[in-house]
Amino acid sequence: MNFPSELRYTADHEWVQLKDGLARIGITEFAQNELGDIVFVDIPVDNTELNQHDIFGSVEAVKTVSDLFMPVSGTVIEMNRELDQTPELINSDPYGAGWMAVVSLSDPGQFEKLLTVGEYKLLIGQ
Repeated sequence: MNFPSELRYTADHEWVQLKDGLARIGITEFAQNELGDIVFVDIPVDNTELNQHDIFGSVEAVKTVSDLFMPVSGTVIEMNRELDQTPELINSDPYGAGWMAVVSLSDPGQFEKLLTVGEYKLLIGQ
């Protein structure tokens, strides 16, 4: 499995990429593999303010629905509208085309407190 080292991770299997004060968010390869074929994604609309750990949407797979938890506090400034028509992008490219939202951080220090790739691998037994 692939776990990019420049990302930070959560115990709920979300990843965060920080660039220029903006956080791009998605779910990990491990999470999408556990869920199976993703058929629907429900994520917030732009300008939604969320706190760390708030539910910010859900992912529906063939056999289950899983909540998504906001890894950092901030305002959603962009959502991946491609997922409306092609949610399977999460399965095929979870760290690229399968990203879910971009958030303007309200507390940049939260990013540094997320799990490193090594800590995340330990969490999932890799």
